[in-house]
Amino acid sequence: MGLMQNVTVVKKANIYFKGQVTSRSVIMEDGSKKTLGIMMPGTYKFATTDAEHMEILEGEVEVLIPGGESNWEIIKEGEYFEVPANSEFDIKVNAVTDYCCSYLK
Repeated sequence: MGLMQNVTVVKKANIYFKGQVTSRSVIMEDGSKKTLGIMMPGTYKFATTDAEHMEILEGEVEVLIPGGESNWEIIKEGEYFEVPANSEFDIKVNAVTDYCCSYLK
């Protein structure tokens, strides 16, 4: 179990796709940001500003990341994927998925 200490939690939720994807922002002591969230089954497209490291805590997704081999990749509990800055990625959520997203500068 990963613990985060000395953090600030933004109370207002980030809500996407009519509530199918939600998260809470966590600001780390060094100023870096993470989001902790839940994705309900479905297919979504996200745009990035910063590079992202997306850790799947529970559940299963398939991702299509730009610049890759143009193949869907299955990511399960305990695995992660990374997305470059200023890009888009497609994600199929196969089961309710708990995730932690770290924004990389």
